[in-house]
Amino acid sequence: MNKWSDWRVVNLLTILLVALIAVSGGVIPSGVSAQDSITLKMTAWDVATTPYWQAVIDAYEAANPNVKVELIDLASADYGEVINVRLTGGDDTDIITVKDIPQYAAMLTRGQVIPLNDYIEAAGLDLSMYSGAADELIFEGSIYGLPFRSDIWILYYNKAIFDEAGLDYPANDITWEEFDALARQLTSGSGADKIYGAHFHVWRSCVQLATVQDGQNSIIAEDYSFMAPMYTMVTSMQKDGIAMDYGEQRAGNIHYSGPFKNGQVAMLPMGSWFIGSLIAAEKAGEFDFDWGVGAFPHPEGVPAGTTAGTLTSLAINAKSNNKDAAWDFIKFYSGEEGAKALAATGNLPAVRTPDVLEIFASLDGVPAEAIEALQTTTVRLELPMHPDVGEIEQILNEEHDLIMTRSVSVEEGLAEATERINEVLED
Repeated sequence: MNKWSDWRVVNLLTILLVALIAVSGGVIPSGVSAQDSITLKMTAWDVATTPYWQAVIDAYEAANPNVKVELIDLASADYGEVINVRLTGGDDTDIITVKDIPQYAAMLTRGQVIPLNDYIEAAGLDLSMYSGAADELIFEGSIYGLPFRSDIWILYYNKAIFDEAGLDYPANDITWEEFDALARQLTSGSGADKIYGAHFHVWRSCVQLATVQDGQNSIIAEDYSFMAPMYTMVTSMQKDGIAMDYGEQRAGNIHYSGPFKNGQVAMLPMGSWFIGSLIAAEKAGEFDFDWGVGAFPHPEGVPAGTTAGTLTSLAINAKSNNKDAAWDFIKFYSGEEGAKALAATGNLPAVRTPDVLEIFASLDGVPAEAIEALQTTTVRLELPMHPDVGEIEQILNEEHDLIMTRSVSVEEGLAEATERINEVLED
């Protein structure tokens, strides 16, 4: 082929490329050529009740018409186990949503997700925009995921139940002891008319996170006796009918949203992610009572505004056949544009610029109390990075289950957790 023919071919390709860019809105993901049409697969959970999954995907697809993102909806309760089975079996799903630190640690130690350092460097991405959240995901100099959601624990309450009881709504400076006393005042009725003053979901975090608010203790410890006061309070509330029975929740596979939306619960300690779900449910007519949010209760002597937080991140499957395109999506989802779309659904993203927070605050349905309630003094990470964090959490889950079903006493369960975890730490 002569130089003239070469030039004509190059010129023709250039014209086609420019035309495709114009049609696609001027954006082509890095690693995706103009003529490609790609479908990325992404794992998620509770898709039907969590509006932000599709909202951020819609925003990305609008900017990238040649890319489609398919959500793979997995059961929330078994998400970690199912993901591990899928990845161990060679599943090539492109984008893995990482629910928590134990799952993150397990994935990177098994080589199931890839380090993102090179991508981050090439993109010139400044991790400081995550206000320290990304630092929690660095292990031995590498980062394997980017946070897109950084949630904190707060208190939800049913205003109608408080009004009926003639009681003031919870203050943003409420101790756990005051929470217990208030819940007992709000409990009434029986059977189908039963109103529980408080609700503790079955997760171990619903009890254990309150025990590390003082900053003196950690979920990974050599002695778990510090958890006894909180477990004693919650099991006593359960025994006295102030909170729904743990075994009943397990047997009925009861999601925490159900009792609250049904008007059966006065107060619910839960993560900030529930705001968006409640707004969507209220708009859909699933309930019609007024609700509010307050700061997470705190132990006596610990400053108000001290809470616990979780990180939800996105990683690239080591078996993905579309790693570059997956990175482009993750960069968007975890960046400011994705944060704006997420905030518009009533959820707190990891990136919280003034523009992002303004979107959240102005959202129709967000309680007026939310902005003040979401102001934090200190946020304790739910679980720190540790090579054995998955095994440690499994032990904590098992002992939590035994304590909450009253199969063992609080003291026995915590003593067993201490012994078992020390064996793991000593290996």
